[in-house]
Amino acid sequence: MYAAGDATCLSVLTDADAFGGSPEDLAAARAAVTLPVLRKDFTVSALDVVDARLMGADCLLLIVAALDDVELADFHDLAVEIGLDVLVEAHDEAEVERAMAVGSTMIGINQRDLVTFEVDTERAVRVGRALPTGVVRVAESGIKGTDDAALLAAAGYHAVLVGETLVRSDDPAAAVAGLRACG
Repeated sequence: MYAAGDATCLSVLTDADAFGGSPEDLAAARAAVTLPVLRKDFTVSALDVVDARLMGADCLLLIVAALDDVELADFHDLAVEIGLDVLVEAHDEAEVERAMAVGSTMIGINQRDLVTFEVDTERAVRVGRALPTGVVRVAESGIKGTDDAALLAAAGYHAVLVGETLVRSDDPAAAVAGLRACG
């Protein structure tokens, strides 16, 4: 349904404990579509990076807040070396600097505070200003619909990573199409 709505990528949770996802979910998504597939998980070891490739992912998520500088650089370099794209997730300007230091070309700004879990769209707008030209800008978390997507497009974002809104939609294809029409 997401492909029918003209999604450009699928984000698939593979973390079982926190999100109820699985590697089998990623394999099923990979088999169902030709779209690129992002493994969305807590990547905390080099084995996680390699596992993403073995599962069939085209891209993986690295969360700056979960990694030290050496891990971030090593995992980013390994992912690129084995042919994966990397979405590096930041929450503030200091994390954007860390993402840029490892050569990130695709940076996601998570609007959800990892401590309070509150969503703050102003965070994405503010932190987005710190992203340099030439970096693919992705707004993540808490995007409820077309109004949010339009605001983020106007703030310079190239893409939105949307989960719950699409999962709960009665018509995911139409919901994706609506989001795509915003920018």
